[in-house]
Amino acid sequence: MPSEPEAPPLVEIWTDGGCKPNPGPGGWAAILRFGTVEKELTGAEPETTNNRMELTAACAALEALRKPCRVVLHTDSEYVRNGMERWVKGWVRNNWRNAAKQPVANYPLWQRLLAAAKPHDIEWRWVRGHAGDVMNERADVLATQARQGLG
Repeated sequence: MPSEPEAPPLVEIWTDGGCKPNPGPGGWAAILRFGTVEKELTGAEPETTNNRMELTAACAALEALRKPCRVVLHTDSEYVRNGMERWVKGWVRNNWRNAAKQPVANYPLWQRLLAAAKPHDIEWRWVRGHAGDVMNERADVLATQARQGLG
């Protein structure tokens, strides 16, 4: 009797990004957890926006995965979660135009995120920022440190 195919590994990810001021210098962070192993990723840009940093964090996290995974991605960005769960299919169908027929803001990053997400089975889980979620708070600290490291 053939054995059941092995389920893809489960990876939990927490992402955050921000700017001060917005737009302005920005940082992003992602924490990936597979079992007991954790990996932290960070980056920064001298002139960007909060939304770009939130998207970049999610892209970098998913691009770091070397094989298809089940992913629970925790984000405090409703922009990222809603974009992936609600809006992106319509944007693609409308050639990256929004409901007002204007180009979608940050569409190169959305395209990058779609490509990074494609091999994975992802649950996009929103968490309230600055509300005591330990891993979200840690990602926020890492993103802030990355931004502050620009100067």
